Amino acid sequence: MAVVLVDTHCHLDLPVFDPDREAVLARARQVGVHGLVLIGFSPETWDRAIALAERTPGMVVALGVHPNEADGYDRSCEHRLRELVRHPLVHAIGEIGLDYHWKAVDPGTQQRAFRQQLELALEVGLPIVLHQREAEDDLLRLLEEYARPLRGVMHCFTGGPEMACRFLDLGLHLGIGGVVTYRSAEALRRAVREVPLERVLLETDSPYLPPVPHRGERNEPAFLRHTLDAVARVRAESPEEVAQRTTENAARLFNPAGDLLLPPEHDEAPTPVATEGGTP
Repeated sequence: MAVVLVDTHCHLDLPVFDPDREAVLARARQVGVHGLVLIGFSPETWDRAIALAERTPGMVVALGVHPNEADGYDRSCEHRLRELVRHPLVHAIGEIGLDYHWKAVDPGTQQRAFRQQLELALEVGLPIVLHQREAEDDLLRLLEEYARPLRGVMHCFTGGPEMACRFLDLGLHLGIGGVVTYRSAEALRRAVREVPLERVLLETDSPYLPPVPHRGERNEPAFLRHTLDAVARVRAESPEEVAQRTTENAARLFNPAGDLLLPPEHDEAPTPVATEGGTP
């Protein structure tokens, strides 16, 4: 089965990949993953993420301050982020949002940092990559204060159909990762079955949240094929159709010009479909 896939959320710059990063990328290409969105989630990772993308064809970057790092989002941090988002490989702001699970940063500080980064994304015209954990009501309340439609993705979406509709109503995509393969994720599978495919993106969150049958291992982009198969099975659609449509969605959101994501020269991948505003 020849497909072209985009992993719309990965952390391949982390040290856990230092020993074999090139092998990880090669395995991804072998199974059809020819586009990657690398997430730089703190100021300490931004330069490293950009440097990796500069030497990795088919990779673009999202930069932001994760909610668990939000107490470091000050004027100096914002100034640096404003400078870096002008880099041609920075195609999104993220991951940003709210996380009340770890209680690492108080909710008020998280919300202030989130608002400032969301407003920056709207100002510069970049999509947002959202994170939330045990904070969906506050996150939705803050998002609903802004004009719709918003451009971006609810990363690692794990809710049911009702929650999915609330994010879709804002104009957002849903990032579906390895959790969809977990036995406990029936509500998520119901949502995946019901939402329009043109609002679905596939992701790994590598090295986190590996899909079945790789639970307990380090996650990597090649494992996206398991998520693809699970989504196709839930929707009673072919993997080829799901791959094509989710790849089109990723290209429109993260790379509308079509000049960096999904390079056609890699290996012997099938030619990617044209995207709005550009060619494959």
